[in-house]
Amino acid sequence: RRPHFGTHSSPPPLHSKGAPMADTTQELLQRIEALERRLNTPPPPASPGSSFAYVPASTGDSFFLLCSGLMVFFMQCGFGMLESGSVTSRSTQAILLKNLLDACISGLLWWMVGHAVAFDGGNGFIGGEVGFSPSSFFTAGYRNADDPGYSYLLWWFQWTFAAAAATIVSGAVAERTHLLAYLSYTVLITILIYPVIVHWVWSAEGWLSASNADAFQGGVIDFAGSGVVHLTGGTAGLCGAVIIGPRNGRFQKLPEGGLGVPLPMPGHAPVLQVLGTFILWLGWYGFNAGSQLRIATPGASEVIGRIVVNTTLSAAGSGLVSLAIATLGQWRRGTVNYEVPAICNGILAGLVSITAGCACMLPWAAFLTGFIGAFVYYGASKLMLKLKIDDPLDAFAVHGACGFWGVLAVGVFGHPEFVGFGWDGENGDVAGDEYAGFLYGGSTLFGAQLVALIIEIAWVASLSTAMFFALKMSGILRVSEEVEMAGMDVSKHGGSAYNH
Repeated sequence: RRPHFGTHSSPPPLHSKGAPMADTTQELLQRIEALERRLNTPPPPASPGSSFAYVPASTGDSFFLLCSGLMVFFMQCGFGMLESGSVTSRSTQAILLKNLLDACISGLLWWMVGHAVAFDGGNGFIGGEVGFSPSSFFTAGYRNADDPGYSYLLWWFQWTFAAAAATIVSGAVAERTHLLAYLSYTVLITILIYPVIVHWVWSAEGWLSASNADAFQGGVIDFAGSGVVHLTGGTAGLCGAVIIGPRNGRFQKLPEGGLGVPLPMPGHAPVLQVLGTFILWLGWYGFNAGSQLRIATPGASEVIGRIVVNTTLSAAGSGLVSLAIATLGQWRRGTVNYEVPAICNGILAGLVSITAGCACMLPWAAFLTGFIGAFVYYGASKLMLKLKIDDPLDAFAVHGACGFWGVLAVGVFGHPEFVGFGWDGENGDVAGDEYAGFLYGGSTLFGAQLVALIIEIAWVASLSTAMFFALKMSGILRVSEEVEMAGMDVSKHGGSAYNH
Protein backbone atom coordinates (compact mmCIF):
# COMPACT_ATOMS: atom_id res chain seq x y z
CA ARG A 1 0.00 0.00 0.00
CA ARG A 2 1.49 3.28 -1.06
CA PRO A 3 2.63 5.54 1.75
CA HIS A 4 2.38 8.84 -0.09
CA PHE A 5 0.13 10.50 -2.61
CA GLY A 6 0.86 14.06 -3.49
CA THR A 7 1.29 16.71 -6.13
CA HIS A 8 4.06 16.67 -8.71
CA SER A 9 6.91 18.98 -7.80
CA SER A 10 10.51 19.63 -8.72
CA PRO A 11 13.31 18.88 -6.24
CA PRO A 12 14.71 21.88 -4.36
CA PRO A 13 18.13 23.25 -5.25
CA LEU A 14 21.11 21.90 -3.35
CA HIS A 15 22.22 25.36 -2.23
CA SER A 16 20.53 28.10 -0.25
CA LYS A 17 19.37 31.25 -1.97
CA GLY A 18 22.24 33.67 -2.28
CA ALA A 19 24.89 31.12 -1.25
CA PRO A 20 27.76 30.61 -3.72
CA MET A 21 27.96 27.26 -5.45
CA ALA A 22 30.91 25.00 -4.61
CA ASP A 23 33.88 25.57 -6.91
CA THR A 24 35.00 21.99 -6.96
CA THR A 25 33.45 18.56 -6.68
CA GLN A 26 35.48 17.95 -3.53
CA GLU A 27 33.99 21.01 -1.81
CA LEU A 28 30.49 19.92 -2.78
CA LEU A 29 31.05 16.45 -1.34
CA GLN A 30 32.36 17.97 1.89
CA ARG A 31 29.25 20.12 2.21
CA ILE A 32 27.03 17.10 1.63
CA GLU A 33 28.89 15.09 4.28
CA ALA A 34 28.60 17.96 6.77
CA LEU A 35 24.86 18.21 6.08
CA GLU A 36 24.43 14.45 6.58
CA ARG A 37 26.23 14.64 9.93
CA ARG A 38 23.93 17.42 11.07
CA LEU A 39 20.83 15.50 10.00
CA ASN A 40 21.98 12.28 11.68
CA THR A 41 22.97 13.92 14.95
CA PRO A 42 20.04 14.35 17.34
CA PRO A 43 19.84 17.59 19.28
CA PRO A 44 20.95 17.58 22.92
CA PRO A 45 18.42 16.45 25.52
CA ALA A 46 15.89 19.04 26.57
CA SER A 47 16.61 20.84 29.79
CA PRO A 48 14.48 20.02 32.86
CA GLY A 49 11.13 21.76 32.66
CA SER A 50 11.42 22.42 28.94
CA SER A 51 8.38 21.68 26.76
CA PHE A 52 10.61 20.63 23.87
CA ALA A 53 11.34 16.96 23.21
CA TYR A 54 13.01 15.48 20.15
CA VAL A 55 10.99 12.70 18.48
CA PRO A 56 12.65 10.93 15.54
CA ALA A 57 10.56 10.60 12.37
CA SER A 58 10.56 6.80 12.70
CA THR A 59 9.06 7.07 16.18
CA GLY A 60 6.33 9.35 14.91
CA ASP A 61 5.55 6.93 12.08
CA SER A 62 5.40 4.01 14.49
CA PHE A 63 3.08 5.84 16.86
CA PHE A 64 0.82 6.83 13.97
CA LEU A 65 0.64 3.22 12.79
CA LEU A 66 -0.08 2.02 16.33
CA CYS A 67 -2.97 4.45 16.79
CA SER A 68 -4.41 3.64 13.37
CA GLY A 69 -4.14 -0.10 13.97
CA LEU A 70 -5.94 0.19 17.30
CA MET A 71 -8.84 1.89 15.54
CA VAL A 72 -8.97 -0.79 12.84
CA PHE A 73 -8.84 -3.60 15.40
CA PHE A 74 -11.66 -1.96 17.34
CA MET A 75 -13.74 -2.39 14.18
CA GLN A 76 -14.01 -6.06 15.19
CA CYS A 77 -16.16 -4.85 18.08
CA GLY A 78 -18.21 -2.85 15.59
CA PHE A 79 -18.72 -5.90 13.40
CA GLY A 80 -19.75 -7.90 16.44
CA MET A 81 -22.34 -5.34 17.54
CA LEU A 82 -23.70 -4.78 14.03
CA GLU A 83 -23.97 -8.48 13.22
CA SER A 84 -25.48 -9.54 16.53
CA GLY A 85 -28.06 -6.77 16.29
CA SER A 86 -28.93 -7.69 12.70
CA VAL A 87 -29.75 -11.36 13.37
CA THR A 88 -32.49 -12.90 15.48
CA SER A 89 -31.94 -13.05 19.23
CA ARG A 90 -31.58 -16.85 19.13
CA SER A 91 -28.25 -16.56 17.23
CA THR A 92 -26.54 -13.79 19.19
CA GLN A 93 -23.90 -15.88 20.95
CA ALA A 94 -23.15 -17.79 17.77
CA ILE A 95 -22.30 -14.66 15.77
CA LEU A 96 -20.24 -13.17 18.61
CA LEU A 97 -18.23 -16.37 19.02
CA LYS A 98 -17.51 -16.31 15.32
CA ASN A 99 -16.08 -12.78 15.59
CA LEU A 100 -13.80 -13.81 18.41
CA LEU A 101 -12.61 -16.88 16.53
CA ASP A 102 -11.95 -14.82 13.40
CA ALA A 103 -9.58 -12.59 15.33
CA CYS A 104 -7.79 -15.46 17.09
CA ILE A 105 -7.39 -17.76 14.09
CA SER A 106 -6.47 -15.05 11.59
CA GLY A 107 -3.88 -13.66 14.02
CA LEU A 108 -2.01 -16.95 14.27
CA LEU A 109 -2.24 -17.71 10.55
CA TRP A 110 -1.14 -14.21 9.54
CA TRP A 111 1.88 -14.66 11.82
CA MET A 112 2.74 -18.07 10.42
CA VAL A 113 2.25 -17.57 6.69
CA GLY A 114 -0.28 -14.91 5.64
CA HIS A 115 1.90 -11.82 5.78
CA ALA A 116 4.77 -13.60 4.06
CA VAL A 117 2.55 -14.67 1.15
CA ALA A 118 1.39 -11.06 0.83
CA PHE A 119 4.64 -9.12 1.13
CA ASP A 120 7.78 -11.29 1.10
CA GLY A 121 9.20 -10.83 -2.39
CA GLY A 122 8.24 -13.54 -4.82
CA ASN A 123 6.89 -12.96 -8.31
CA GLY A 124 4.01 -10.92 -9.65
CA PHE A 125 1.44 -13.51 -8.56
CA ILE A 126 2.42 -14.62 -5.06
CA GLY A 127 4.92 -13.76 -2.34
CA GLY A 128 6.52 -15.95 0.28
CA GLU A 129 9.98 -16.02 -1.30
CA VAL A 130 12.36 -18.28 0.61
CA GLY A 131 15.39 -16.32 1.75
CA PHE A 132 13.62 -12.95 1.59
CA SER A 133 14.90 -10.53 4.22
CA PRO A 134 13.45 -9.72 6.63
CA SER A 135 11.39 -12.91 6.57
CA SER A 136 7.75 -12.61 7.66
CA PHE A 137 7.25 -16.33 8.24
CA PHE A 138 6.61 -16.37 11.99
CA THR A 139 8.09 -12.81 11.89
CA ALA A 140 11.43 -14.63 12.15
CA GLY A 141 13.49 -11.96 10.40
CA TYR A 142 12.11 -8.86 12.05
CA ARG A 143 14.72 -8.66 14.79
CA ASN A 144 17.33 -8.04 12.09
CA ALA A 145 15.26 -5.52 10.12
CA ASP A 146 16.45 -1.94 9.68
CA ASP A 147 13.63 -0.79 11.97
CA PRO A 148 12.39 -3.81 13.96
CA GLY A 149 9.71 -1.88 15.80
CA TYR A 150 8.11 -0.53 12.66
CA SER A 151 8.30 -3.96 11.00
CA TYR A 152 6.39 -5.56 13.86
CA LEU A 153 3.82 -2.76 13.85
CA LEU A 154 3.33 -3.02 10.09
CA TRP A 155 2.74 -6.78 10.41
CA TRP A 156 0.14 -6.11 13.11
CA PHE A 157 -1.55 -3.33 11.14
CA GLN A 158 -1.86 -5.55 8.08
CA TRP A 159 -3.31 -8.34 10.22
CA THR A 160 -6.18 -6.08 11.33
CA PHE A 161 -7.13 -5.78 7.65
CA ALA A 162 -6.94 -9.54 7.13
CA ALA A 163 -9.21 -10.09 10.12
CA ALA A 164 -11.73 -7.63 8.69
CA ALA A 165 -11.83 -9.47 5.35
CA ALA A 166 -12.59 -12.76 7.11
CA THR A 167 -15.25 -11.21 9.32
CA ILE A 168 -17.25 -9.84 6.39
CA VAL A 169 -18.06 -13.34 5.13
CA SER A 170 -19.84 -14.46 8.28
CA GLY A 171 -22.63 -11.92 7.92
CA ALA A 172 -23.75 -13.41 4.61
CA VAL A 173 -24.09 -16.96 6.01
CA ALA A 174 -25.25 -16.12 9.53
CA GLU A 175 -27.75 -18.17 11.56
CA ARG A 176 -27.41 -21.48 9.68
CA THR A 177 -23.70 -22.23 9.32
CA HIS A 178 -21.84 -24.92 11.22
CA LEU A 179 -18.98 -23.70 13.41
CA LEU A 180 -16.49 -25.93 11.59
CA ALA A 181 -17.45 -24.26 8.32
CA TYR A 182 -16.75 -20.85 9.88
CA LEU A 183 -13.29 -22.02 10.87
CA SER A 184 -12.60 -23.51 7.43
CA TYR A 185 -13.25 -20.37 5.42
CA THR A 186 -11.35 -18.22 7.92
CA VAL A 187 -8.30 -20.41 7.38
CA LEU A 188 -8.51 -20.37 3.57
CA ILE A 189 -9.11 -16.62 3.35
CA THR A 190 -6.25 -15.77 5.71
CA ILE A 191 -3.54 -18.00 4.24
CA LEU A 192 -4.36 -17.89 0.52
CA ILE A 193 -7.33 -15.98 -0.90
CA TYR A 194 -6.73 -12.63 0.77
CA PRO A 195 -2.89 -12.48 0.92
CA VAL A 196 -2.54 -13.30 -2.78
CA ILE A 197 -4.74 -10.34 -3.70
CA VAL A 198 -2.78 -8.17 -1.27
CA HIS A 199 0.40 -9.23 -3.07
CA TRP A 200 -1.06 -8.33 -6.46
CA VAL A 201 -2.15 -4.84 -5.43
CA TRP A 202 -0.05 -3.67 -2.48
CA SER A 203 3.35 -5.36 -2.69
CA ALA A 204 6.27 -3.95 -4.65
CA GLU A 205 6.29 -6.95 -7.00
CA GLY A 206 2.55 -7.41 -7.64
CA TRP A 207 1.43 -7.46 -11.26
CA LEU A 208 -1.39 -5.02 -10.41
CA SER A 209 0.63 -2.91 -7.97
CA ALA A 210 0.98 0.76 -8.85
CA SER A 211 4.39 0.71 -7.13
CA ASN A 212 5.63 -1.78 -9.73
CA ALA A 213 6.96 0.00 -12.83
CA ASP A 214 6.00 -3.03 -14.92
CA ALA A 215 2.42 -3.32 -13.61
CA PHE A 216 -0.50 -3.70 -15.97
CA GLN A 217 -1.63 -0.29 -17.29
CA GLY A 218 0.43 1.42 -14.60
CA GLY A 219 -1.25 -0.51 -11.78
CA VAL A 220 -4.51 -0.27 -9.85
CA ILE A 221 -5.12 2.34 -7.16
CA ASP A 222 -6.93 0.74 -4.22
CA PHE A 223 -5.53 2.86 -1.44
CA ALA A 224 -7.14 1.24 1.61
CA GLY A 225 -8.92 -1.76 0.14
CA SER A 226 -12.37 -1.30 -1.43
CA GLY A 227 -11.39 -4.23 -3.63
CA VAL A 228 -8.61 -5.93 -1.70
CA VAL A 229 -10.54 -6.18 1.56
CA HIS A 230 -14.22 -5.49 0.96
CA LEU A 231 -14.81 -6.96 -2.49
CA THR A 232 -12.87 -10.03 -1.36
CA GLY A 233 -15.04 -10.53 1.72
CA GLY A 234 -18.26 -9.65 -0.08
CA THR A 235 -17.62 -12.00 -2.99
CA ALA A 236 -16.71 -14.89 -0.70
CA GLY A 237 -19.85 -14.18 1.33
CA LEU A 238 -22.00 -14.23 -1.80
CA CYS A 239 -20.62 -17.61 -2.82
CA GLY A 240 -21.34 -18.96 0.64
CA ALA A 241 -24.87 -17.57 0.73
CA VAL A 242 -25.73 -19.08 -2.66
CA ILE A 243 -24.40 -22.53 -1.79
CA ILE A 244 -25.73 -22.77 1.75
CA GLY A 245 -29.21 -21.52 0.81
CA PRO A 246 -31.58 -19.17 2.66
CA ARG A 247 -32.62 -19.38 6.28
CA ASN A 248 -35.83 -21.21 7.08
CA GLY A 249 -38.65 -18.69 7.00
CA ARG A 250 -36.83 -16.06 4.93
CA PHE A 251 -38.87 -16.71 1.78
CA GLN A 252 -42.40 -17.91 1.32
CA LYS A 253 -42.60 -21.60 0.39
CA LEU A 254 -44.85 -22.13 -2.62
CA PRO A 255 -47.29 -25.08 -2.68
CA GLU A 256 -45.83 -26.32 -5.94
CA GLY A 257 -42.34 -26.08 -4.53
CA GLY A 258 -39.76 -23.36 -4.79
CA LEU A 259 -39.52 -20.03 -3.03
CA GLY A 260 -41.80 -17.04 -3.23
CA VAL A 261 -41.65 -13.51 -1.93
CA PRO A 262 -39.27 -12.59 0.90
CA LEU A 263 -40.73 -12.57 4.40
CA PRO A 264 -39.70 -10.12 7.11
CA MET A 265 -36.93 -11.37 9.38
CA PRO A 266 -35.64 -8.21 11.05
CA GLY A 267 -32.69 -7.97 13.36
CA HIS A 268 -33.56 -8.10 17.03
CA ALA A 269 -31.63 -5.08 18.31
CA PRO A 270 -31.49 -1.78 16.39
CA VAL A 271 -29.51 -0.36 19.32
CA LEU A 272 -26.66 -2.78 18.60
CA GLN A 273 -26.89 -2.03 14.89
CA VAL A 274 -26.43 1.69 15.49
CA LEU A 275 -23.66 1.15 18.03
CA GLY A 276 -21.84 -1.14 15.62
CA THR A 277 -22.22 1.36 12.78
CA PHE A 278 -20.75 4.22 14.81
CA ILE A 279 -17.85 2.04 15.96
CA LEU A 280 -17.13 1.00 12.37
CA TRP A 281 -17.33 4.60 11.18
CA LEU A 282 -14.81 5.62 13.84
CA GLY A 283 -12.53 2.73 12.97
CA TRP A 284 -12.70 3.60 9.30
CA TYR A 285 -10.65 6.74 9.91
CA GLY A 286 -7.84 4.46 11.06
CA PHE A 287 -8.58 2.10 8.18
CA ASN A 288 -8.27 4.79 5.50
CA ALA A 289 -5.92 7.36 7.02
CA GLY A 290 -3.71 4.66 8.54
CA SER A 291 -3.13 3.23 5.08
CA GLN A 292 -0.85 6.22 4.51
CA LEU A 293 1.47 4.16 6.78
CA ARG A 294 3.65 7.14 7.69
CA ILE A 295 2.96 10.60 9.02
CA ALA A 296 6.47 12.09 9.17
CA THR A 297 6.99 11.89 5.40
CA PRO A 298 6.82 15.37 3.80
CA GLY A 299 3.32 15.96 2.49
CA ALA A 300 1.77 13.09 4.45
CA SER A 301 -0.31 15.32 6.71
CA GLU A 302 -2.00 16.88 3.68
CA VAL A 303 -2.90 13.44 2.37
CA ILE A 304 -4.21 12.30 5.77
CA GLY A 305 -6.32 15.44 6.09
CA ARG A 306 -7.83 14.88 2.66
CA ILE A 307 -8.53 11.25 3.53
CA VAL A 308 -10.54 12.00 6.68
CA VAL A 309 -12.58 14.70 4.92
CA ASN A 310 -13.35 12.43 1.97
CA THR A 311 -14.24 9.54 4.27
CA THR A 312 -16.67 11.72 6.20
CA LEU A 313 -18.40 13.16 3.13
CA SER A 314 -18.90 9.83 1.43
CA ALA A 315 -20.32 8.17 4.54
CA ALA A 316 -22.63 11.07 5.41
CA GLY A 317 -23.92 11.48 1.87
CA SER A 318 -24.55 7.78 1.36
CA GLY A 319 -26.31 7.44 4.70
CA LEU A 320 -28.76 10.24 3.94
CA VAL A 321 -29.45 9.06 0.40
CA SER A 322 -30.02 5.47 1.57
CA LEU A 323 -32.53 6.62 4.17
CA ALA A 324 -34.29 8.74 1.55
CA ILE A 325 -34.49 5.82 -0.88
CA ALA A 326 -35.90 3.49 1.77
CA THR A 327 -38.41 6.09 2.99
CA LEU A 328 -39.56 6.81 -0.55
CA GLY A 329 -40.12 3.12 -1.09
CA GLN A 330 -42.26 2.99 2.05
CA TRP A 331 -44.22 6.05 0.95
CA ARG A 332 -45.02 4.46 -2.41
CA ARG A 333 -46.52 1.50 -0.54
CA GLY A 334 -48.73 3.80 1.51
CA THR A 335 -46.67 3.98 4.72
CA VAL A 336 -43.79 6.06 5.98
CA ASN A 337 -41.27 4.26 8.17
CA TYR A 338 -37.82 5.68 8.80
CA GLU A 339 -35.76 2.50 8.84
CA VAL A 340 -32.70 2.45 11.08
CA PRO A 341 -31.01 -0.43 9.19
CA ALA A 342 -31.29 1.54 5.96
CA ILE A 343 -29.20 4.47 7.18
CA CYS A 344 -26.76 2.14 8.97
CA ASN A 345 -26.06 0.14 5.83
CA GLY A 346 -26.05 3.35 3.79
CA ILE A 347 -23.28 4.81 5.94
CA LEU A 348 -21.27 1.61 5.59
CA ALA A 349 -21.88 1.61 1.83
CA GLY A 350 -20.41 5.10 1.61
CA LEU A 351 -17.40 4.09 3.68
CA VAL A 352 -16.70 1.07 1.50
CA SER A 353 -17.16 3.12 -1.67
CA ILE A 354 -14.56 5.75 -0.71
CA THR A 355 -11.95 3.35 0.70
CA ALA A 356 -10.14 2.88 -2.63
CA GLY A 357 -10.02 6.53 -3.61
CA CYS A 358 -9.95 8.34 -0.28
CA ALA A 359 -6.47 9.75 -0.95
CA CYS A 360 -6.78 10.67 -4.63
CA MET A 361 -10.14 12.45 -4.95
CA LEU A 362 -11.29 15.98 -4.30
CA PRO A 363 -13.98 16.33 -1.60
CA TRP A 364 -16.82 16.92 -4.06
CA ALA A 365 -15.88 13.72 -5.88
CA ALA A 366 -15.86 11.83 -2.58
CA PHE A 367 -19.40 13.03 -1.88
CA LEU A 368 -20.52 11.88 -5.33
CA THR A 369 -18.84 8.54 -4.77
CA GLY A 370 -20.89 8.01 -1.62
CA PHE A 371 -24.03 9.37 -3.28
CA ILE A 372 -23.77 6.84 -6.09
CA GLY A 373 -22.72 4.15 -3.62
CA ALA A 374 -26.12 4.43 -1.91
CA PHE A 375 -27.86 3.48 -5.15
CA VAL A 376 -25.36 0.69 -5.77
CA TYR A 377 -26.10 -0.73 -2.33
CA TYR A 378 -29.87 -0.44 -2.71
CA GLY A 379 -29.87 -2.05 -6.16
CA ALA A 380 -27.62 -4.92 -5.09
CA SER A 381 -29.72 -5.57 -1.98
CA LYS A 382 -32.94 -5.76 -3.97
CA LEU A 383 -31.30 -7.95 -6.61
CA MET A 384 -30.24 -10.45 -3.96
CA LEU A 385 -33.85 -10.79 -2.79
CA LYS A 386 -35.04 -11.09 -6.38
CA LEU A 387 -32.64 -13.98 -6.87
CA LYS A 388 -33.78 -15.59 -3.59
CA ILE A 389 -30.35 -15.22 -2.02
CA ASP A 390 -30.47 -14.70 1.75
CA ASP A 391 -27.78 -12.37 3.07
CA PRO A 392 -28.81 -11.36 6.62
CA LEU A 393 -26.28 -8.52 6.89
CA ASP A 394 -26.43 -7.38 3.24
CA ALA A 395 -22.72 -8.20 3.26
CA PHE A 396 -22.50 -8.52 -0.50
CA ALA A 397 -24.52 -5.38 -1.21
CA VAL A 398 -22.46 -3.30 1.23
CA HIS A 399 -18.98 -4.77 0.82
CA GLY A 400 -19.06 -6.59 -2.52
CA ALA A 401 -21.10 -4.29 -4.75
CA CYS A 402 -19.92 -1.04 -3.15
CA GLY A 403 -16.34 -2.36 -3.06
CA PHE A 404 -16.59 -2.89 -6.81
CA TRP A 405 -17.95 0.61 -7.31
CA GLY A 406 -15.29 2.12 -5.04
CA VAL A 407 -12.42 0.73 -7.12
CA LEU A 408 -14.11 1.74 -10.35
CA ALA A 409 -14.79 5.24 -9.01
CA VAL A 410 -11.05 5.91 -8.84
CA GLY A 411 -10.92 5.42 -12.60
CA VAL A 412 -13.57 8.13 -12.89
CA PHE A 413 -12.65 10.67 -10.21
CA GLY A 414 -8.93 10.04 -9.63
CA HIS A 415 -7.37 13.51 -9.64
CA PRO A 416 -4.19 13.85 -11.77
CA GLU A 417 -2.38 15.74 -9.01
CA PHE A 418 -3.04 12.99 -6.45
CA VAL A 419 -2.33 9.80 -8.37
CA GLY A 420 1.42 10.45 -8.51
CA PHE A 421 3.29 8.75 -5.70
CA GLY A 422 6.48 6.95 -4.73
CA TRP A 423 7.24 4.27 -2.16
CA ASP A 424 10.26 6.26 -1.05
CA GLY A 425 8.16 9.33 -0.29
CA GLU A 426 9.09 11.21 -3.46
CA ASN A 427 6.45 12.48 -5.84
CA GLY A 428 6.37 11.22 -9.38
CA ASP A 429 4.08 9.89 -12.03
CA VAL A 430 4.55 6.24 -12.94
CA ALA A 431 2.35 6.02 -16.02
CA GLY A 432 2.18 9.39 -17.75
CA ASP A 433 -0.58 11.95 -18.08
CA GLU A 434 -3.14 9.31 -19.09
CA TYR A 435 -2.92 7.75 -15.61
CA ALA A 436 -5.86 9.64 -14.08
CA GLY A 437 -9.64 9.44 -13.88
CA PHE A 438 -11.34 9.72 -17.25
CA LEU A 439 -13.19 12.77 -15.91
CA TYR A 440 -9.81 14.49 -16.19
CA GLY A 441 -8.95 13.04 -19.59
CA GLY A 442 -7.20 9.91 -18.33
CA SER A 443 -7.61 6.49 -19.92
CA THR A 444 -5.19 3.88 -18.60
CA LEU A 445 -6.27 4.10 -14.95
CA PHE A 446 -9.88 3.15 -15.62
CA GLY A 447 -8.71 0.13 -17.59
CA ALA A 448 -6.39 -0.95 -14.80
CA GLN A 449 -9.19 -0.63 -12.23
CA LEU A 450 -11.65 -2.65 -14.32
CA VAL A 451 -9.22 -5.47 -15.10
CA ALA A 452 -8.22 -5.70 -11.44
CA LEU A 453 -11.86 -6.05 -10.42
CA ILE A 454 -12.54 -8.82 -12.92
CA ILE A 455 -9.45 -10.81 -11.91
CA GLU A 456 -10.07 -10.36 -8.17
CA ILE A 457 -13.66 -11.56 -8.48
CA ALA A 458 -12.59 -14.57 -10.54
CA TRP A 459 -9.92 -15.54 -8.00
CA VAL A 460 -12.11 -15.15 -4.92
CA ALA A 461 -15.24 -16.67 -6.44
CA SER A 462 -13.50 -19.76 -7.83
CA LEU A 463 -11.72 -20.66 -4.59
CA SER A 464 -14.66 -19.75 -2.35
CA THR A 465 -17.12 -21.73 -4.45
CA ALA A 466 -14.87 -24.78 -4.36
CA MET A 467 -14.45 -24.47 -0.59
CA PHE A 468 -18.14 -23.99 0.25
CA PHE A 469 -19.19 -26.73 -2.17
CA ALA A 470 -16.71 -29.14 -0.58
CA LEU A 471 -18.03 -28.24 2.87
CA LYS A 472 -21.59 -28.85 1.68
CA MET A 473 -20.73 -32.22 0.14
CA SER A 474 -19.02 -33.29 3.36
CA GLY A 475 -22.10 -32.36 5.41
CA ILE A 476 -20.43 -29.77 7.63
CA LEU A 477 -21.60 -26.54 6.00
CA ARG A 478 -25.09 -26.15 7.44
CA VAL A 479 -26.62 -27.11 10.75
CA SER A 480 -29.72 -29.27 10.85
CA GLU A 481 -33.17 -27.74 10.49
CA GLU A 482 -33.97 -28.61 14.09
CA VAL A 483 -30.91 -26.75 15.37
CA GLU A 484 -31.63 -23.76 13.16
CA MET A 485 -35.27 -23.45 14.23
CA ALA A 486 -34.45 -23.86 17.91
CA GLY A 487 -31.68 -21.32 17.59
CA MET A 488 -27.91 -21.66 17.53
CA ASP A 489 -27.56 -20.24 21.03
CA VAL A 490 -29.81 -22.80 22.70
CA SER A 491 -28.57 -25.69 20.59
CA LYS A 492 -24.83 -25.02 20.53
CA HIS A 493 -23.93 -22.37 23.09
CA GLY A 494 -25.64 -23.33 26.32
CA GLY A 495 -28.67 -21.06 26.18
CA SER A 496 -29.89 -17.63 25.16
CA ALA A 497 -27.64 -14.61 25.20
CA TYR A 498 -30.27 -12.77 27.22
CA ASN A 499 -31.24 -14.03 30.67
CA HIS A 500 -34.02 -11.83 32.01
